[in-house]
Amino acid sequence: MYEGAVQDLIDELGRLPGVGPKSAQRIAFHILDSDPADVQRLATALTEAKARVRFCEVCGNVAQSEKCQICVDPRRIDSVICVVEESKDVVAVERTREFRGRYHVLGGVINPIDGIGPNELRIRELMTRLQDDTVKEVILAMDPNVEGEATAAYLARLLGSMEIRVTRLASGLPVGGDLEFADEVTLGRAFEGRTLVGS
Repeated sequence: MYEGAVQDLIDELGRLPGVGPKSAQRIAFHILDSDPADVQRLATALTEAKARVRFCEVCGNVAQSEKCQICVDPRRIDSVICVVEESKDVVAVERTREFRGRYHVLGGVINPIDGIGPNELRIRELMTRLQDDTVKEVILAMDPNVEGEATAAYLARLLGSMEIRVTRLASGLPVGGDLEFADEVTLGRAFEGRTLVGS
């Protein structure tokens, strides 16, 4: 559609998750219209992130050294591990300021269509972390979709033989949501996870 370098830029941007052809084109032309110093800062940030960011050897979260900030924090609770799919999920849980335990990042979910089985995830590392009897509870915090449910069910079966409490994040109606717009699965989950009101 466009000549050489412009089309190459659009094509590369279009390969990013969540960026469709129109968005890729808009971003490309924004970059072309930007000041060269701004473009250089973006390029530097990309190459620096790729060169310096690694994955924590303990939990699999993004880090700039061998261990992430959460794993080296002595104020965290060692007896509870929240298992999440990706590092971005750690950020989402941390924003709630409700969880003070440790994390374990799987690096994805079981998805046979994409050729991702349990061996492609950091499940073996999780099992190793649970060997010393320090952890008393594992919270499964996968997305409430088919792949997330399959992964949670697999982990629940795997952990079932251990002396560890295994819990799953509650799911249901969002705050501010309307019943009439809720799908059947979400509404069903809300009924299953209902709580007692009053005494």
